[in-house]
Amino acid sequence: MNHLNTCLANAAICNGSSCVLPESNSNYILSVVLSTVLTILLAMVMFSMGCNVEVKKFLAHLRRPWGIFVGFLCQFGIMPLTGFILSVAFDILPIQAVVVLIIGCCPGGTSSNILAYWVDGDMDLSVSMTTCSTLLALGMMPLCLFIYTKMWADAGTIIIPYDSIGISLVALVVPVSFGMLVNHKWPQKAKIILKIGSITGIILIVLIAVVGGILYQGSWVISPKLWIIGTIFPIAGYSLGFILARIAGQPWHRCRTVALETGMQNTQLCSTIVQLSFTPEQLTHMFTFPLIYSVFQLAFGALFLGFYIAYKKCYGKNNAELPEIEDSKTTSESSLYKMNGGFQPDEK
Repeated sequence: MNHLNTCLANAAICNGSSCVLPESNSNYILSVVLSTVLTILLAMVMFSMGCNVEVKKFLAHLRRPWGIFVGFLCQFGIMPLTGFILSVAFDILPIQAVVVLIIGCCPGGTSSNILAYWVDGDMDLSVSMTTCSTLLALGMMPLCLFIYTKMWADAGTIIIPYDSIGISLVALVVPVSFGMLVNHKWPQKAKIILKIGSITGIILIVLIAVVGGILYQGSWVISPKLWIIGTIFPIAGYSLGFILARIAGQPWHRCRTVALETGMQNTQLCSTIVQLSFTPEQLTHMFTFPLIYSVFQLAFGALFLGFYIAYKKCYGKNNAELPEIEDSKTTSESSLYKMNGGFQPDEK
């Protein structure tokens, strides 16, 4: 086998363009330990995020689910279609197109809730969108994959890990529910928990990215086309989600929320589906793509956050009003406001 400059000498499978390292015992133990620690930390962070969610506003989004519906269109309309267009445009291998589509069909990830807090987004909407997209993924993922993968693969060969989706849902709903309870009963304590959890959340996002890079460092050699798609895809998700929310007449803070919910995908779920559905030989062509997408969605999410903080500081120094303040003055006069009560700026 010729490894040249593309694969490490100890790669188990190598075809000259990508490779997968054999799973060592120490790597497996490290993976289990880190996964356990990260899961516990994530539950604690989501608990703190729940401390910023008000029960009345959260229920208002469920009773008048226009915001959730816009998120649904972004998550299971824009993202799968974007994945399909990118796969066709770059003329990638069928097996690679399938993994791009799996990413596009996945529900939103919990990192979006953390970033939504830092960009002053609507936390009630963010949590409700993540929860609903994870729940709806039980039916929408198989449907979207059936529609979009027919030209490349038999959708029946793709295994949907319903247990993993269920675990993701429980891991989100339970800690957030406890956080909402604390916010309702002890609002002052909730503020302290929220400050600690928001900082921990940013550290956790960075830690996940670093851990992924360490554990899968031997699998980063992959088709250049997938690197390009992995760069464009999250940008398209953020941008199109923001634009659609703005077209729907939503205030800026909710546009930021919808943008993050659209671009941030549950890449861990995608990795699980890929590993369950394909052989080691097939994995050489597409195993790393969920990791690439994860890195770029976090990188561009961080840039989004940095841009917003700089923008806010600039407007603060000039004593100018942020656009959402202007929106709150004019939204009551908007016909979209009258139609979409669930998206009013300040539910009482």
